[in-house]
Amino acid sequence: MAATDIFDRLIQDHDKHRRLIKAIEATSGDSEERRALYEQFRTDAKAHASAEEVTLYATLMGEIEMREYARHAAADHHEIDDAIKEVDETDMGSSGWLAKFKALKETFLDHLKEEEETIFADARKDLGEAKSVELRDAFNAIKPEEIERVDAGTDDKIAEKIG
Repeated sequence: MAATDIFDRLIQDHDKHRRLIKAIEATSGDSEERRALYEQFRTDAKAHASAEEVTLYATLMGEIEMREYARHAAADHHEIDDAIKEVDETDMGSSGWLAKFKALKETFLDHLKEEEETIFADARKDLGEAKSVELRDAFNAIKPEEIERVDAGTDDKIAEKIG
């Protein structure tokens, strides 16, 4: 199903991220499958957050009543980025890796829930349909570039994009 606006498009990614997390949890040890799934999750989640910040949250920063949501989401993205780095720095075959991944999962899923249940509903009303569609198109254009940046290792801290 095609995303009708930025919010539907972001939720499509969120659903993909949830599926990847479940698939990662179904793996064990330092396996090729776990590595591939985690790399897919890591790359897509980071690219998603970056593209989301330069489209939706940059726009919301200009809306006085939505500015705090944008700041909070950027802070969440920073926390998630730090958690990803901790997972990256841990031996995938160790029990410590799974513990760090579970901590990342909880932080990540809490963020998605907050976006979907609170931020998106209010932002959809505030921005209106035309702007929401425009932001969807911008997100779709920017995300592949962000995936390339993550893959190349040139991604900066995602939360620094909107300050």
